[in-house]
Amino acid sequence: MLRWTVGLAAIGMAVTFVAAAQADPLPYPDIADTSHASNAVAAAFRDFFTVKSEHRPDALMSHFAKDKVLYIDATSGGIWPDWAALNKIFTTYMPKWPASGLSYPTRIYGDAHSALVAFTDTPELFGHELRILGAVSFDDQGKIIRWMDYWDGRSAQVKNSIKPTYPTDFHDDVGNATGRIHDVAVRLDAAFSAGDAKMAAAMFSNDAVFDDMALHAQILGRRAIERYLARALVALPYGKGATLAHTVGSDQGGGYEWRPDDSFPLKRGNTALALDSDGRITRLTTVYDSSLLPDAQYHALVLLSGEN
Repeated sequence: MLRWTVGLAAIGMAVTFVAAAQADPLPYPDIADTSHASNAVAAAFRDFFTVKSEHRPDALMSHFAKDKVLYIDATSGGIWPDWAALNKIFTTYMPKWPASGLSYPTRIYGDAHSALVAFTDTPELFGHELRILGAVSFDDQGKIIRWMDYWDGRSAQVKNSIKPTYPTDFHDDVGNATGRIHDVAVRLDAAFSAGDAKMAAAMFSNDAVFDDMALHAQILGRRAIERYLARALVALPYGKGATLAHTVGSDQGGGYEWRPDDSFPLKRGNTALALDSDGRITRLTTVYDSSLLPDAQYHALVLLSGEN
């Protein structure tokens, strides 16, 4: 009996190894955390970034809805208001990218309705390494109808500015999430906006991680997060006075785009939220364009991330 069981196990292992060997390898690092994503949206992004990294514009454009799509780079202010404009930019530039130029996901939160995707564009694509939080919404056929990218210019060694042509309509009424992630985002933004560190910290799990990509700061644990927020919410762009603009994701996680108050030069930012089964935040990652902040203000924010 033991020999028979071991034999079956060996056959099963062999089949697994053969299947793995026959699977097409990804053209990019296979490191994406999909533990807070549905299988459908993980598969959709897997194909999206595969064809993007293979520089195949026609295949890439098949992921976007032809009749209704808006793509904005909220950091640079670049806007592609329809499928034709987006198709033109990709068909013009993608074939010129070197083979070494890759774009790949590192984390995916959400489902086939809307999702937050963290991804990296290597320097060969746009001249600088970009680490991006993208807010993405889909139609009923799984086609992308809204995509907003957020990255930090200072981290990418790019000095941006808010030009007169900066977009004013982000279709914030399109493709919003509902349910748990929406409720969590609304409550967290309300606590941040009110400068209430205690209320905000109560929404985190005991071992939560708080990442500010612009400040290169990471805070570990709910108690440390509460102390940090007590010091910093009055000064952070997503803190006191900020307002929620748009939500994406599912009960497992997602994110929300936000607008700072008028005292900040930047217009928008993006925050990713991973949730546990009780709806507590296990990881928060936020990004905004700190290249727009004066150096003294930026350095003061960095200092706030250290304990007193």
